[in-house]
Amino acid sequence: MESVDKLVTATGIANLTLGHMVMIGVCLTLIYLAIKREFEPLLLLPIGFGGLLANVPIAGISEAEGFLGIIYNLGVSNGLFPLLIFMGVGAMTDFGPLLANPKTALLGAAAQFGIFGTVIGALLLSQYIPAIDFSVQDAAAIGIIGGADGPTAIFLASRLSEDLLGPIAVAAYSYMALVPLIQPPIMNALTTEAERKLEMKQLRKVRQVEKIVFPLTVFGLCLLLLPDATPLIGALMFGNLLTEAGVADRLAGAAKNELINIVTILLGLAVGSKLGADGFLQIETLGILGLGLVAFCIGTAAGVLLARLINLVSAEPMNPLIGAAGVSAVPMAARVVNKVGKDNNPTNYLLMHAMGPNVAGVIGSAVAAGTLLALLG
Repeated sequence: MESVDKLVTATGIANLTLGHMVMIGVCLTLIYLAIKREFEPLLLLPIGFGGLLANVPIAGISEAEGFLGIIYNLGVSNGLFPLLIFMGVGAMTDFGPLLANPKTALLGAAAQFGIFGTVIGALLLSQYIPAIDFSVQDAAAIGIIGGADGPTAIFLASRLSEDLLGPIAVAAYSYMALVPLIQPPIMNALTTEAERKLEMKQLRKVRQVEKIVFPLTVFGLCLLLLPDATPLIGALMFGNLLTEAGVADRLAGAAKNELINIVTILLGLAVGSKLGADGFLQIETLGILGLGLVAFCIGTAAGVLLARLINLVSAEPMNPLIGAAGVSAVPMAARVVNKVGKDNNPTNYLLMHAMGPNVAGVIGSAVAAGTLLALLG
């Protein structure tokens, strides 16, 4: 009988709590959104399944010596996985549209207003809601959600606020996945029909030498002005240089295929390890999700409004919709801009124009993270 009792107490049924069941429901929802709605499936699917594993009672899968704990310590706690993701993103990114129309870089910078506005919002929540207690470091890690850049959010959270990494990562990738739902109402509300119908002329062809010099120049500026951002910027620019140099196709192919695919799986499972009931079911989680949505909306609105402002002084007007692509959800935000533009004018093709601020937003969010790390790290 003693053996039977021991066996019964070792079952999941005997140890499953209400919190575990709630989090299993949350993780199944993430998996549903990934499969049925195709919302960022490459990350929501491993994050969701990693969360299921993290909520298996008494197995210790997410502990330091467990399956997920080993993966987490291998590449998330030290910031390695986000850097490798950035290397792959760089290899897949074409900075040509940004070089062809450099003023769109301003739109990528404007989208970062959501980050710094949310840092202030997180501190205000801590001041006026007794149940929430965010430190300045927590606020900075939460604010980076506004850049709609999952790897950057994970990188900064692992350095400044590791305890909040799970909610921050889920919020960042969830809002990236919801770009087609969140952005269009904001874009339509802040622009006129005539502005949305505005067509832009074809971009000039960018020479290869420009594309080779660009990553080296950006890295050099970062090295001189903001060294704390060089891990992210350096990985991004190295990956891009592999592609644009034209002499390292095997390495560029590995960075944009095998490497990023393997790291994406491991990163998703590691993030899922932080979705355990004990750490996730807190009042702070709701605050993070709410602040993340506000940050994303502010970033979208700031890009659109700045585009309209530029049109007041520019001899060559731009369609202000492309300002919404300043958030660094690449290339989804640019595709949403293109769709909204075509909905208003079927002959309008804004995809390549929107890619300028979109890739500028990737750089902008990395710079913002480096700035926060330099101030608070």
